Amino acid sequence: MTIPKSIVLIIGVVATLFSIALATPGTATFYTNYVPSACYGNTPQGTIIAAASDPLWNNGAICGKTFNVTCTGPTNPVPHPCTGKSIVVKIVDHCPGCGGTLDLSKEAFSTIANPVAGVIKIDYVQ
Repeated sequence: MTIPKSIVLIIGVVATLFSIALATPGTATFYTNYVPSACYGNTPQGTIIAAASDPLWNNGAICGKTFNVTCTGPTNPVPHPCTGKSIVVKIVDHCPGCGGTLDLSKEAFSTIANPVAGVIKIDYVQ
């Protein structure tokens, strides 16, 4: 039995709307020194990674979790910083006192926004 294309399309639209509804707003900054990290010590975890701010850290329980992050707008005078892309990052570090909800690697930040912006508004979903 095949499923009609219209049903597949409806399911896709509902799933997309559901994931958007679950997104949490926040801000993101970026960093460039990835090792050592609070979660993995001196073991590199690649470059599409992030550090969690104090409210997310939860004594390290967030280590290894992944988040889909999307730029939603500027937080400063840099106009239109967003690229229109999203990225999935792995939490590898803690950023106590950092200026954002998530501190993205520069590579991850550059995928979703112009690094000149420095700080951006984001939506993120685990």
